[in-house]
Amino acid sequence: MKLNKEEILRFVKDNNIKTIHLAFCDIYGKEKNIVIMPEELRAVFDDGVVFNASEIKDFGEGIYRNLLLHPEYETFSDMPWRQDDDRAIRMFCEMTYIDGAPFTDRGTKSLLKKALEDADRAGYEFFFSSSLEFYLFKRDEDGNPTKEPYDHAGMYDIPPRDKCERIRRNICLALAKMDVFPNNTYHERGPAQNKIKFNYNDPLTAANNVTTLKSIIKNEAANQGLYADFSPKPIADMPGNGFHIGVSVRSTVGGDNNSAYAVAGMLHRVREMTAFLNPKEESYKRLGKAGAPIYVSWTSENREHLIRVPETVGNYKLAEVRSCDSMVNPYLAFALLIYSSLDGIKNKMEAPPVSNFDFETADAATLAQYEKLPANFEEAREVARNSEFIREHLSEDLIKMYLKL
Repeated sequence: MKLNKEEILRFVKDNNIKTIHLAFCDIYGKEKNIVIMPEELRAVFDDGVVFNASEIKDFGEGIYRNLLLHPEYETFSDMPWRQDDDRAIRMFCEMTYIDGAPFTDRGTKSLLKKALEDADRAGYEFFFSSSLEFYLFKRDEDGNPTKEPYDHAGMYDIPPRDKCERIRRNICLALAKMDVFPNNTYHERGPAQNKIKFNYNDPLTAANNVTTLKSIIKNEAANQGLYADFSPKPIADMPGNGFHIGVSVRSTVGGDNNSAYAVAGMLHRVREMTAFLNPKEESYKRLGKAGAPIYVSWTSENREHLIRVPETVGNYKLAEVRSCDSMVNPYLAFALLIYSSLDGIKNKMEAPPVSNFDFETADAATLAQYEKLPANFEEAREVARNSEFIREHLSEDLIKMYLKL
């Protein structure tokens, strides 16, 4: 529901809204919020609300203290998990310094907005789709998470073997009440592993939707006495949690959209981006196993390659990036994928030959021709630390905080 300032103020009054949740994310994409009362909303719309950023670990400590949150009208939505007598709404916020300047040093949403402005100046627009994987685990009698899966179903299974279907349904219905509409959902390969997919949207909306989805999943799992696990490798011998990103680029000035150059740019820069796309030590236990890519390659067929370029889907020329995991910050990931795509277009980069074969059955001589993603987080940090591309587009401050240098 897209409303302007006055319409939101009227909605809050007419619907007896008790609280307004102002949402923002830290550098890892973890949602935070500040809650205000309805009486404060008009002043917050006009002036923003001050918060102490230095209290957030790996975000504001050391340099920043007070920052401002400015609600974004277009992200207004109900919070459907709240009771009618405690009805609340939520809006995502833009973060700025006290003087109103965008918080791009560590604010990844501001970074994504800047990437979109740079793309617009270059004559291109981007759209992103995504699919998020997660496990559902039981809790013990004290409410602590265990590693016991909620079911032992497999790929595309149905009830009664798939015990998660009702939970996925409730998640999708809650999202719909917030005007967020998933594309499809199903049981994944691992026990109690699930996937929820979104179709294409503009990058900011796409990133907000992923953040909203994680909140809904956590709430619904808790309501059912379960724990939602987004970590890259929750069970050692089972598939990890991937976050697959569909990237579509269009020219806004006519002519060829140069999508082949964009794919080449992403492939060329992927090793430098990996520390930000796979941000945990555990991330590197997932890569190269159970369909997660390890080689820098692209294909039009096999889903185990790093980028899959299938046939055009509707109006979208698709490139699916498959190396990211579910702990990634979508705002940061989308910004880097935009910049690497623009780099490929600007420099007319050529992608390596298509690799329509299975890496698991390829011989050693064939495999030796392909570069690999970093083997661990330390290697990924080193590649990022030495990358002119990363230093050009991310602040030195964000790089140091993210890579813990």
